[in-house]
Amino acid sequence: MKDFAAIDFETANCERSSVCSVGVVIVRNGEIVDRFYSLIKPEPEYYNYWCTRVHGLTAQDTDNAPIFPDIWKQVEPLIEGLPLVAHNKAFDESCLKAAFRTYQMDYPDYEFYCTLLKSREVWPEGRHNLDIIAERCGYDLQNHHHALADAEACAAIALNIL
Repeated sequence: MKDFAAIDFETANCERSSVCSVGVVIVRNGEIVDRFYSLIKPEPEYYNYWCTRVHGLTAQDTDNAPIFPDIWKQVEPLIEGLPLVAHNKAFDESCLKAAFRTYQMDYPDYEFYCTLLKSREVWPEGRHNLDIIAERCGYDLQNHHHALADAEACAAIALNIL
């Protein structure tokens, strides 16, 4: 796969609709041609301890952030015509669908691929966390659980194994 958009969401709490940041990496002809990152005001708007512990974001970070529909207006033209790729698509796709439902937006049924599932085929043994698989693909993930860094790692994996 040479043309795709790698995407990663972080959430504020256990509700999939509570996306609080998004990272998108656009790949065309096997090369990264664009990147997008934004904080998002989550819905529902509260942070739980465990999510903050993972990604470090708090309500102070997103108090003045735009809501999901405003962010998606910027993302949509970037990903137009491209399949989406995520490491654990079950999570990221469900976040995207939940955000669309929360804001009563029509979901365009994006084509989604999963580097996590593919990595389990390629390397049946061992752990398949994003940082581990990225390293196997020659990518040094420095800022794990930052949405853009994770999207970049996902793009590197996709270019190697999809």
